[in-house]
Amino acid sequence: MDHKNSHSASYAAAGVDITAGYKAVELMKKHVARTKNEGCLDDVGGFGGCFGLPVAGMEEPVLVSGTDGCGTKVKLAILMDKHDTIGIDAVAMCVNDIICVGAKPLFFLDYIACGKNVPEKIAEIVGGVAEGCVQSGAALIGGETAEHPGLMPVEDYDLAGFAVGVVDKKKILNKERMAVGDVVIALPSTGIHSNGFSLCRKVFNIDNNDPLLYEAREELGGKTIAETLLTPTKIYVKPVLALLEKVDVKGISHITGGGFYENIPRSIPKGLTAKISKSAVKILPIFDLIAKFGNIPERDMFNTYNMGVGMSVVVPAAEVETALEILKANGQDAYVIGEIVKGDEGVVLC
Repeated sequence: MDHKNSHSASYAAAGVDITAGYKAVELMKKHVARTKNEGCLDDVGGFGGCFGLPVAGMEEPVLVSGTDGCGTKVKLAILMDKHDTIGIDAVAMCVNDIICVGAKPLFFLDYIACGKNVPEKIAEIVGGVAEGCVQSGAALIGGETAEHPGLMPVEDYDLAGFAVGVVDKKKILNKERMAVGDVVIALPSTGIHSNGFSLCRKVFNIDNNDPLLYEAREELGGKTIAETLLTPTKIYVKPVLALLEKVDVKGISHITGGGFYENIPRSIPKGLTAKISKSAVKILPIFDLIAKFGNIPERDMFNTYNMGVGMSVVVPAAEVETALEILKANGQDAYVIGEIVKGDEGVVLC
């Protein structure tokens, strides 16, 4: 697309450089190209992203959508001047939600609001979005970058996204089929993921760029707290889709903000409860540090963070070993953390 005649000195004087937007689009195209799949119909840069819906073999295709952002994790990315992974988080928060329904992600769109459009930084952010799309099999078919001078400091930005997937209606996960004796399997997280960062900012004094953030720590494998906190959210799409093909999955929960107590009950029907063994949960060291430095009670930790479990999956007891084998074969560690029992609590930790 030719933009050589497009320039507004008056708009630039007000803080918005439209030519920077054009440059950012050109720089990000190489990243977008990595995400193309069989449904893509046009290039980024038009007024709408077009996608041919692949529904061959489906009796009654149903579209499933999800939208989310990265929360205040963006603040840490800005402080560290590291912008190449935050886009993975934006994708993960959306696609990990829609696979809880049983849907395969098809495409993704991003939205970046910034105080000043620095094309190289925007392209770096989109590079992370593209990587998340590659990991989930979704195509990045469009997006928007909005410059907000006066509303945001020039170095600040925020990032959100929107994903659409598809599932045959008969294969939508139905939690009502869950029964006493079914088993809860944990899929480990890579760390904090993208929730609870407002508390992390308080605990580690992130807003004031505390030097503590940049000290290498033995319990974190030699990494700093800042590096560990910025670790991208794990994307579970491909191993979970493989699992759905072979195992009778009864329910899936994406463990995000609200931790165990808010998210696990969302996939449990009334009259049943997920009984989770706290001793079985492989808590990551970063959560121990948060609890220690913030003097945070255990109940609050499990009600805020994933504690090392990014996703839980409920399967029949007879299929547990098969499920673990399939997940492992698809590069996903997994282990048992509990079972389904009678009760109305939704989840209990004991």
